[in-house]
Amino acid sequence: MAKRVTLIQGGGVGLDLVPAIQKILKAADVQVEWDEHLAGGAAEAAGKPALSKELLASVRTNGFALKTKLLPSPRDEHINYNIRLRKDLGLFASVRPLKNLPGLKSRFQNVDLMIVRELTEDLYASIEHVIVDGVVQSLKVVTEAASTRFFRFAFELTRSAGRKMIHCVHKANILKLADGLVLEAFRSVAKDFPDIQAKEIIVDNCCMQMVSKPTQFDVLAMGNLYGDIVSDLGAGLIGGISATHAINHGDGIRIFDAFHGGKREVIGENRANPLPVILPAIDLVEALGQKEQAARIQSALEKVLNEGKLRPDDIGGHASTTEMADAIISAMD
Repeated sequence: MAKRVTLIQGGGVGLDLVPAIQKILKAADVQVEWDEHLAGGAAEAAGKPALSKELLASVRTNGFALKTKLLPSPRDEHINYNIRLRKDLGLFASVRPLKNLPGLKSRFQNVDLMIVRELTEDLYASIEHVIVDGVVQSLKVVTEAASTRFFRFAFELTRSAGRKMIHCVHKANILKLADGLVLEAFRSVAKDFPDIQAKEIIVDNCCMQMVSKPTQFDVLAMGNLYGDIVSDLGAGLIGGISATHAINHGDGIRIFDAFHGGKREVIGENRANPLPVILPAIDLVEALGQKEQAARIQSALEKVLNEGKLRPDDIGGHASTTEMADAIISAMD
Protein backbone atom coordinates (compact mmCIF):
# COMPACT_ATOMS: atom_id res chain seq x y z
CA MET A 1 0.00 0.00 0.00
CA ALA A 2 1.29 3.46 -0.91
CA LYS A 3 2.35 5.61 2.02
CA ARG A 4 0.85 9.12 2.13
CA VAL A 5 3.58 11.77 2.35
CA THR A 6 3.23 15.54 2.61
CA LEU A 7 5.04 17.39 -0.17
CA ILE A 8 5.95 20.95 0.83
CA GLN A 9 6.37 22.96 -2.35
CA GLY A 10 8.36 26.12 -1.70
CA GLY A 11 8.13 27.56 -5.20
CA GLY A 12 11.10 28.94 -7.13
CA VAL A 13 13.39 26.09 -8.19
CA GLY A 14 11.05 23.77 -6.33
CA LEU A 15 8.73 24.08 -9.31
CA ASP A 16 11.42 22.30 -11.37
CA LEU A 17 12.69 19.94 -8.66
CA VAL A 18 9.36 18.43 -7.59
CA PRO A 19 8.32 17.10 -11.03
CA ALA A 20 11.84 15.72 -11.50
CA ILE A 21 11.90 13.78 -8.23
CA GLN A 22 8.33 12.55 -8.68
CA LYS A 23 9.33 11.18 -12.09
CA ILE A 24 12.40 9.44 -10.64
CA LEU A 25 10.48 7.89 -7.76
CA LYS A 26 7.75 6.67 -10.07
CA ALA A 27 10.34 5.04 -12.35
CA ALA A 28 11.85 3.30 -9.32
CA ASP A 29 8.40 1.94 -8.40
CA VAL A 30 8.28 3.81 -5.10
CA GLN A 31 4.86 3.40 -3.54
CA VAL A 32 3.92 6.87 -2.33
CA GLU A 33 0.87 9.11 -2.43
CA TRP A 34 1.62 12.83 -2.36
CA ASP A 35 -0.33 15.43 -0.42
CA GLU A 36 1.10 18.62 -1.93
CA HIS A 37 0.95 22.07 -0.32
CA LEU A 38 2.38 25.39 -1.49
CA ALA A 39 4.25 27.13 1.33
CA GLY A 40 6.48 30.05 2.28
CA GLY A 41 6.86 33.23 0.27
CA ALA A 42 5.49 31.55 -2.86
CA ALA A 43 2.21 30.79 -1.08
CA GLU A 44 2.05 34.30 0.33
CA ALA A 45 2.61 35.77 -3.14
CA ALA A 46 -0.32 33.68 -4.37
CA GLY A 47 -2.57 35.13 -1.68
CA LYS A 48 -2.45 32.02 0.51
CA PRO A 49 -1.16 31.47 4.06
CA ALA A 50 2.58 30.92 4.11
CA LEU A 51 2.18 27.97 6.49
CA SER A 52 -1.45 26.94 6.27
CA LYS A 53 -3.33 24.96 8.92
CA GLU A 54 -3.93 22.31 6.27
CA LEU A 55 -0.20 21.96 5.60
CA LEU A 56 0.69 21.65 9.28
CA ALA A 57 -2.13 19.16 9.88
CA SER A 58 -1.01 17.11 6.89
CA VAL A 59 2.55 16.79 8.24
CA ARG A 60 1.31 15.85 11.71
CA THR A 61 -1.07 13.25 10.29
CA ASN A 62 1.29 11.69 7.75
CA GLY A 63 4.44 11.90 9.86
CA PHE A 64 6.62 12.13 6.74
CA ALA A 65 7.25 15.13 4.48
CA LEU A 66 9.54 16.03 1.58
CA LYS A 67 10.28 19.74 1.41
CA THR A 68 11.89 22.13 -1.05
CA LYS A 69 13.44 25.41 0.02
CA LEU A 70 10.92 28.00 1.23
CA LEU A 71 11.23 31.46 -0.27
CA PRO A 72 11.25 34.57 1.97
CA SER A 73 8.18 36.72 2.36
CA PRO A 74 7.56 39.11 -0.58
CA ARG A 75 6.54 41.78 1.95
CA ASP A 76 9.38 41.27 4.45
CA GLU A 77 12.55 39.48 3.34
CA HIS A 78 13.65 39.08 6.95
CA ILE A 79 10.89 36.55 7.67
CA ASN A 80 12.37 33.05 7.59
CA TYR A 81 9.61 30.54 6.95
CA ASN A 82 11.99 27.59 7.25
CA ILE A 83 12.56 28.50 10.91
CA ARG A 84 8.85 29.19 11.47
CA LEU A 85 7.94 25.79 10.06
CA ARG A 86 10.30 24.12 12.53
CA LYS A 87 8.73 26.02 15.42
CA ASP A 88 5.13 25.38 14.32
CA LEU A 89 5.77 21.63 14.04
CA GLY A 90 7.93 21.33 17.15
CA LEU A 91 10.97 20.09 15.24
CA PHE A 92 13.83 19.83 17.72
CA ALA A 93 16.71 18.09 15.93
CA SER A 94 18.21 18.26 12.45
CA VAL A 95 20.41 15.50 11.07
CA ARG A 96 22.85 16.38 8.30
CA PRO A 97 24.47 13.30 6.71
CA LEU A 98 27.88 14.10 5.23
CA LYS A 99 29.11 11.38 2.91
CA ASN A 100 31.11 11.42 -0.30
CA LEU A 101 29.20 10.82 -3.51
CA PRO A 102 31.16 8.75 -6.05
CA GLY A 103 31.92 10.87 -9.08
CA LEU A 104 31.57 14.18 -7.27
CA LYS A 105 34.89 15.96 -6.81
CA SER A 106 35.68 16.80 -3.20
CA ARG A 107 38.61 17.79 -1.02
CA PHE A 108 38.45 14.58 1.02
CA GLN A 109 37.45 10.98 0.41
CA ASN A 110 35.92 8.37 2.75
CA VAL A 111 34.02 11.01 4.70
CA ASP A 112 31.00 9.45 6.40
CA LEU A 113 29.70 11.34 9.40
CA MET A 114 26.52 12.89 10.74
CA ILE A 115 26.01 16.34 12.22
CA VAL A 116 23.11 16.53 14.66
CA ARG A 117 21.87 20.04 15.41
CA GLU A 118 19.50 21.20 18.14
CA LEU A 119 16.75 23.37 16.64
CA THR A 120 14.67 24.97 19.37
CA GLU A 121 16.88 27.38 21.28
CA ASP A 122 20.37 28.92 21.50
CA LEU A 123 20.78 32.25 19.68
CA TYR A 124 18.25 31.03 17.11
CA ALA A 125 15.51 31.76 19.63
CA SER A 126 15.98 35.24 18.10
CA ILE A 127 15.52 37.13 21.37
CA GLU A 128 17.03 40.52 20.60
CA HIS A 129 16.48 44.10 21.63
CA VAL A 130 18.09 47.51 21.36
CA ILE A 131 19.48 48.68 24.70
CA VAL A 132 20.33 52.16 23.41
CA ASP A 133 21.00 53.44 19.92
CA GLY A 134 23.99 51.56 18.53
CA VAL A 135 23.85 48.78 21.12
CA VAL A 136 21.95 45.54 20.52
CA GLN A 137 21.69 42.59 22.90
CA SER A 138 21.01 39.04 21.63
CA LEU A 139 20.23 36.37 24.22
CA LYS A 140 21.50 32.79 24.05
CA VAL A 141 18.89 30.57 25.68
CA VAL A 142 19.81 27.07 26.85
CA THR A 143 17.63 24.79 28.96
CA GLU A 144 18.34 21.49 30.65
CA ALA A 145 15.10 19.98 29.33
CA ALA A 146 15.75 20.76 25.66
CA SER A 147 19.42 19.76 25.89
CA THR A 148 18.61 16.44 27.54
CA ARG A 149 15.92 15.60 24.98
CA PHE A 150 18.29 16.53 22.15
CA PHE A 151 21.23 14.47 23.39
CA ARG A 152 19.03 11.45 24.12
CA PHE A 153 17.85 11.66 20.50
CA ALA A 154 21.46 12.00 19.30
CA PHE A 155 22.67 8.99 21.27
CA GLU A 156 19.72 6.86 20.14
CA LEU A 157 20.37 7.89 16.54
CA THR A 158 24.05 6.99 16.90
CA ARG A 159 23.15 3.55 18.22
CA SER A 160 20.42 2.84 15.65
CA ALA A 161 22.74 3.88 12.81
CA GLY A 162 25.36 1.38 13.99
CA ARG A 163 27.82 4.13 14.84
CA LYS A 164 30.10 3.95 17.86
CA MET A 165 31.24 7.48 18.75
CA ILE A 166 29.64 10.86 19.37
CA HIS A 167 31.27 14.22 20.06
CA CYS A 168 29.55 17.05 21.91
CA VAL A 169 30.68 20.27 20.21
CA HIS A 170 30.70 23.24 22.60
CA LYS A 171 32.36 26.46 23.76
CA ALA A 172 32.14 25.83 27.50
CA ASN A 173 35.64 27.20 28.01
CA ILE A 174 34.16 30.67 27.43
CA LEU A 175 30.39 30.25 27.87
CA LYS A 176 30.81 28.47 31.18
CA LEU A 177 27.15 28.63 32.19
CA ALA A 178 25.28 28.19 28.90
CA ASP A 179 27.52 25.67 27.20
CA GLY A 180 28.44 24.31 30.60
CA LEU A 181 24.79 23.31 31.01
CA VAL A 182 24.88 21.70 27.56
CA LEU A 183 27.93 19.67 28.56
CA GLU A 184 26.29 18.56 31.80
CA ALA A 185 23.27 17.29 29.86
CA PHE A 186 25.53 15.45 27.41
CA ARG A 187 27.49 13.76 30.19
CA SER A 188 24.32 12.78 32.03
CA VAL A 189 22.72 11.18 28.96
CA ALA A 190 25.99 9.45 28.00
CA LYS A 191 25.77 7.34 31.17
CA ASP A 192 22.75 5.54 29.69
CA PHE A 193 24.69 4.59 26.54
CA PRO A 194 27.83 2.74 27.69
CA ASP A 195 28.19 1.16 24.24
CA ILE A 196 28.72 4.61 22.64
CA GLN A 197 32.06 6.38 23.03
CA ALA A 198 31.22 9.90 24.26
CA LYS A 199 33.74 12.66 23.57
CA GLU A 200 33.84 16.45 23.87
CA ILE A 201 35.44 19.02 21.58
CA ILE A 202 35.54 22.83 21.52
CA VAL A 203 33.85 24.18 18.39
CA ASP A 204 36.84 26.04 16.96
CA ASN A 205 39.07 22.98 17.37
CA CYS A 206 36.30 20.90 15.80
CA CYS A 207 36.37 23.09 12.70
CA MET A 208 40.13 22.79 12.41
CA GLN A 209 40.01 19.03 12.87
CA MET A 210 37.25 18.68 10.27
CA VAL A 211 39.31 20.38 7.57
CA SER A 212 42.42 18.44 8.62
CA LYS A 213 41.12 14.91 9.13
CA PRO A 214 37.31 14.62 8.87
CA THR A 215 37.40 10.81 8.81
CA GLN A 216 38.19 10.78 12.55
CA PHE A 217 34.59 11.79 13.31
CA ASP A 218 31.45 9.69 13.45
CA VAL A 219 28.62 11.77 14.95
CA LEU A 220 28.90 15.44 15.97
CA ALA A 221 26.11 16.81 18.19
CA MET A 222 25.81 20.51 18.98
CA GLY A 223 23.63 23.54 19.57
CA ASN A 224 21.72 25.50 16.99
CA LEU A 225 24.27 28.14 15.95
CA TYR A 226 27.29 25.83 15.93
CA GLY A 227 25.24 23.27 14.00
CA ASP A 228 24.36 25.75 11.29
CA ILE A 229 27.98 26.82 10.79
CA VAL A 230 29.62 23.40 11.10
CA SER A 231 27.04 21.83 8.75
CA ASP A 232 28.03 24.15 5.93
CA LEU A 233 31.71 23.66 6.68
CA GLY A 234 31.06 19.93 6.38
CA ALA A 235 29.41 20.45 3.02
CA GLY A 236 32.68 21.89 1.75
CA LEU A 237 34.41 18.62 2.59
CA ILE A 238 32.28 16.50 0.28
CA GLY A 239 31.76 18.61 -2.82
CA GLY A 240 29.59 21.55 -1.88
CA ILE A 241 26.20 22.49 -0.50
CA SER A 242 24.32 20.70 -3.30
CA ALA A 243 25.65 17.37 -2.00
CA THR A 244 23.95 17.79 1.37
CA HIS A 245 20.46 17.69 2.84
CA ALA A 246 18.79 17.42 6.22
CA ILE A 247 16.25 15.31 8.06
CA ASN A 248 14.42 17.39 10.67
CA HIS A 249 12.84 15.48 13.54
CA GLY A 250 9.94 16.19 15.86
CA ASP A 251 7.70 13.95 17.91
CA GLY A 252 6.37 11.48 15.32
CA ILE A 253 7.47 13.76 12.47
CA ARG A 254 10.33 13.59 9.98
CA ILE A 255 10.78 16.26 7.30
CA PHE A 256 13.28 15.38 4.58
CA ASP A 257 14.57 18.78 3.64
CA ALA A 258 16.04 20.05 0.37
CA PHE A 259 17.24 23.32 1.86
CA HIS A 260 19.50 24.35 -1.04
CA GLY A 261 18.56 25.73 -4.43
CA GLY A 262 19.61 28.68 -6.57
CA LYS A 263 17.13 31.42 -7.38
CA ARG A 264 15.01 30.43 -10.37
CA GLU A 265 14.99 34.00 -11.72
CA VAL A 266 18.80 33.91 -11.75
CA ILE A 267 19.63 30.40 -13.00
CA GLY A 268 16.57 30.05 -15.25
CA GLU A 269 13.68 27.64 -15.56
CA ASN A 270 14.58 23.94 -15.60
CA ARG A 271 18.22 24.66 -14.71
CA ALA A 272 18.22 23.65 -11.04
CA ASN A 273 20.54 20.93 -9.80
CA PRO A 274 18.24 18.09 -8.65
CA LEU A 275 20.78 16.64 -6.17
CA PRO A 276 19.47 18.69 -3.23
CA VAL A 277 16.06 17.01 -3.52
CA ILE A 278 17.18 13.57 -4.75
CA LEU A 279 19.32 12.95 -1.66
CA PRO A 280 16.59 13.61 0.95
CA ALA A 281 14.12 11.74 -1.25
CA ILE A 282 16.36 8.65 -1.15
CA ASP A 283 16.44 8.82 2.65
CA LEU A 284 12.66 9.29 2.68
CA VAL A 285 12.11 6.21 0.53
CA GLU A 286 14.36 4.17 2.82
CA ALA A 287 12.51 5.45 5.89
CA LEU A 288 9.26 4.31 4.27
CA GLY A 289 10.67 0.79 4.28
CA GLN A 290 11.27 0.65 0.52
CA LYS A 291 14.99 -0.04 0.78
CA GLU A 292 15.33 -1.76 -2.60
CA GLN A 293 13.86 1.23 -4.41
CA ALA A 294 16.09 3.63 -2.45
CA ALA A 295 19.15 1.58 -3.39
CA ARG A 296 18.15 1.62 -7.08
CA ILE A 297 17.92 5.40 -7.12
CA GLN A 298 21.20 5.81 -5.21
CA SER A 299 23.02 3.42 -7.55
CA ALA A 300 21.66 5.16 -10.64
CA LEU A 301 22.63 8.58 -9.32
CA GLU A 302 26.17 7.43 -8.60
CA LYS A 303 26.43 5.86 -12.06
CA VAL A 304 25.46 9.14 -13.75
CA LEU A 305 27.92 11.15 -11.62
CA ASN A 306 30.71 8.63 -12.21
CA GLU A 307 30.21 8.70 -15.97
CA GLY A 308 30.51 12.48 -15.87
CA LYS A 309 28.72 13.03 -19.17
CA LEU A 310 25.90 15.01 -17.59
CA ARG A 311 26.23 17.47 -14.75
CA PRO A 312 24.17 20.50 -13.68
CA ASP A 313 25.60 23.98 -14.10
CA ASP A 314 26.72 24.38 -10.47
CA ILE A 315 28.94 21.27 -10.47
CA GLY A 316 30.70 21.76 -13.77
CA GLY A 317 28.21 20.85 -16.50
CA HIS A 318 25.33 22.19 -18.54
CA ALA A 319 22.57 19.62 -18.02
CA SER A 320 19.04 20.76 -17.27
CA THR A 321 16.94 19.48 -14.40
CA THR A 322 14.94 17.16 -16.65
CA GLU A 323 18.06 15.90 -18.46
CA MET A 324 19.56 14.88 -15.12
CA ALA A 325 16.33 13.19 -14.05
CA ASP A 326 16.04 11.31 -17.34
CA ALA A 327 19.67 10.17 -17.11
CA ILE A 328 19.13 8.80 -13.61
CA ILE A 329 16.02 6.95 -14.74
CA SER A 330 17.90 5.46 -17.71
CA ALA A 331 20.69 4.32 -15.38
CA MET A 332 18.37 2.30 -13.14
CA ASP A 333 18.92 -1.45 -13.20
